[in-house]
Amino acid sequence: MRWIISIISNSIVLIVIAGIFKVLVPSSFYIENVTTAVAASIVLALLNAFIKPLLIVVTLPITVVTFGVFLIVINAITLKIADSLLGASFDIKGFGTAVAVAVCISVLNMLIDKVIVEPLSRKD
Repeated sequence: MRWIISIISNSIVLIVIAGIFKVLVPSSFYIENVTTAVAASIVLALLNAFIKPLLIVVTLPITVVTFGVFLIVINAITLKIADSLLGASFDIKGFGTAVAVAVCISVLNMLIDKVIVEPLSRKD
C-alpha cells in the first residue's frame, strides 16, 4: 500500500514541477498527461530500486568527497534514463534541467513527508 501511495505522491510532484518549469523555463521539462506522470513514477521507482544502488557504489568515492551532494547528480542520471525510456511524452531538455528537477523532487518529497506523512503516522 505504501508503494502505491508513493507512486501517486511522486506523480503529483512530477506534475507540479512540470507546471512550475512550464512557467519559469518553457519547454525544458514536459509531461504529456497524468498517465505519463504515473508511468514515470513507476519507472523512476524501478530505476531507484535497481540502477541507483549500482550508481551509488560505482561513484562512492566522489559521493564521499562531496559529502553526498553527488547524489543529486545520480538522481539526475536516473531522470535522464527515465526520459530516454518514456520517449516524447516525458521530456527533460538537458542535464542541467535534470539536476534542477532532481533537486525540486527531493525538496517537494521532503516537504510532503514532513507535513503530511509524519503527522498521519503519529496518529496511528
